[in-house]
Amino acid sequence: MWWMKWLPWRFLIRRVARAQGFLDPVALLARLHRFAQPSEVGEPIELLRAGVVFHARGLINSRVIQHNLDWVWPYWIERQFDPRDDAFVPRAFTITHVNLTHRNWTAVGLPDVKELPIIDPRGLLTPFLDRWSLDCWILTEDGHHLLPSRSSSSSQRLDDNDLAVITETQEKNLYLKTHASVQAVESRPICQLRIHARSDREAWAIVALRPYNPEGISFIHQAMLSPERTRWTIDGEHTVEFNVAADRHHLSDYRSGDVTIHLNELDDEFGRTCDVGMVTAAALFKLEPDKPREILCSVPLEGVKKKKQPAPIISWEQSLKDHCKLQVPDQSFQSLYDAALQTLILHSPDDVYPGPYTYKRFWFRDAAFIIHGLLCAGLTQRAERALDRFPSQQDSNGYFHSQDGEWDSNGEALWIMRRFSELTGRPPKDGWQKAIQRGGQWIGQKRLTGISDVPHAGLFPAGFSAEHLGPNDYYYWDDFWGIAGLQSAATLTDFFDIVLSKTFEQEARNFSEDLDKSLSGVKERLGRLAMPASPYRRLDAGAIGSLVAGYPLQQCAPDDVRLLDTVEFLLANCFFKGGFFQDMIHSGINAYLTLHVAQVLLRAGDPRYLELMDTVAALASPTGQWPEAIHPRTLGGCMGDGQHSWAAAEWVLMVRNCFVREEGERLILCAGVAKRWLKPGALISFGPAPTTFGTVSVTIQVGKVEPRVQVAWQGEWHTGAPEIEVCLPALETKICPPGQQSIEFPLEMSV
Repeated sequence: MWWMKWLPWRFLIRRVARAQGFLDPVALLARLHRFAQPSEVGEPIELLRAGVVFHARGLINSRVIQHNLDWVWPYWIERQFDPRDDAFVPRAFTITHVNLTHRNWTAVGLPDVKELPIIDPRGLLTPFLDRWSLDCWILTEDGHHLLPSRSSSSSQRLDDNDLAVITETQEKNLYLKTHASVQAVESRPICQLRIHARSDREAWAIVALRPYNPEGISFIHQAMLSPERTRWTIDGEHTVEFNVAADRHHLSDYRSGDVTIHLNELDDEFGRTCDVGMVTAAALFKLEPDKPREILCSVPLEGVKKKKQPAPIISWEQSLKDHCKLQVPDQSFQSLYDAALQTLILHSPDDVYPGPYTYKRFWFRDAAFIIHGLLCAGLTQRAERALDRFPSQQDSNGYFHSQDGEWDSNGEALWIMRRFSELTGRPPKDGWQKAIQRGGQWIGQKRLTGISDVPHAGLFPAGFSAEHLGPNDYYYWDDFWGIAGLQSAATLTDFFDIVLSKTFEQEARNFSEDLDKSLSGVKERLGRLAMPASPYRRLDAGAIGSLVAGYPLQQCAPDDVRLLDTVEFLLANCFFKGGFFQDMIHSGINAYLTLHVAQVLLRAGDPRYLELMDTVAALASPTGQWPEAIHPRTLGGCMGDGQHSWAAAEWVLMVRNCFVREEGERLILCAGVAKRWLKPGALISFGPAPTTFGTVSVTIQVGKVEPRVQVAWQGEWHTGAPEIEVCLPALETKICPPGQQSIEFPLEMSV
């Protein structure tokens, strides 16, 4: 409100803080800002808000977990609090306790259903966003436990048939398997947990209600068992239904300790409340020796109070209709591609999200790459639906706003709109035209054009940009995207306003000239061609952002010396265990940024791209997912969401460019097909793949006896067949004129 500006808030805050013996927060904040370039935006309020929520939970974790280590905790806590484990994190000066070592989980769901239950590496199921969880154990009559979160003998995999996560744990003749999925039951989404338990002696299979999830504590104040002993009601809001009645049932609260501590002591009980919010419950089902037992738990995802008419639920088969299929004799690459497609579909119910939990919100930056993955995979309608929401997320100044201080967002929004138009062969939709015009104008107005003789002249202002690049600065990442935005606006407005198109085209040239001038100054300052994160930075891991000029924007030639020198710097100084290690913020190995380097190498014809792909494939979780950043020792997630859909999109895009890539007016085929796949009799295929020239399907057939490789393609071109370059690694590159549809190579040339 206007009157707040006139009150002496800074004076009051300082006085209160000093009176209580605290540091002056105003002075401290001013000191912090001196480490960044002056900017109109300090830290985005959206990021601060998310950080406060995240660490508020971490503060609660610190008050609960370390004083109750006799409880059964999630896998990350059992590992992170164990001094014998590489994941151990000392706690003496850590105010908040958060998951820094095993941020790994896998979402299950149905296409266009927003609820995304997640499963951690030991099968802990969290049906609702940021809520309680279900765990499964075995307890024998003679006191032995099978507790997956503490077990060293556990495995997990993805069932592609119905997108289910299967977790198996076995110890001392005790066996437990859980199968977690979301099913459509009478047109309503139901999270189902199927439990298979077996023991060699009398025992109990246990379904446990837990007041936590993979981020930490999540309160349960009340749990009630139905008179039929077949249903829990939790906080009067959600239910868990068992297909058979529980043989025994126990509850506990915080003061009494975890229910698992007292399973042989507690009386059978139907309900419990806890003012602290730490109710735990255990439903026990009798196990006879060597007789497996199946138990089904069902959690309606609509909740108790929602009685709305169910919307039709589409199947996985329908959602994947006409998608771009991959067939390769490499099970790892194949399964990761298929899993990535499912991840993209799950995370695009209307807007697109970078993750099912921590990042279940919208950013234009992530959206541009995720939607590009959808487009290149042939999931066009899903991409179009997400793009239709862009105009409503643009403010009155033309800024595509998802977070303050991100000057790259307009370029990303306009670029992905242009890619949609190019890949579909369609003009921009009428509903996008005003947003395109205003978005391009915002870029021109945002540039610092009224200054000269400084390295950032003509560039974007200092901003927060991609937060993993460092403090506020004049980031080249933003500028490359700004140029791409103007170029895209020029291409798109050419359909409906030729004069404005020419204006945007000229503005893009001016912006590019100012950027080149800035980079020339950097070359003189650093004594090499590599592009740092900003004109004022030395070369460091933030230089990864400058690769955007080569991938995905292709604003320079594949062999551009500045681009390739940047790659060489990063490979020599910023890689660990074969992957790009982002020192800033993420402090982990980053799968999708490793693939950005691989894309630049692929485009340059450098065979090292495949080494990076192999590294990223090896870093995937057993369910084929990547967290945003990976702990260098535990190889678990250490940053962001445990299932990062941007990373999934990058895998799809990397595989796509191995088979099909546009380069100017030429279509490049098979440049990234691995030599190890070209075994006698091998059949490799990819398509139908959308390109700027039209949709193309590629098939590679290796002779069973005769040492020859045939590459064939079929296209449905927008206008006419393009010139095609077939470029199998280690084979002679051949240019094929428009109209040709196949070519053969002698295989011995690849040996």
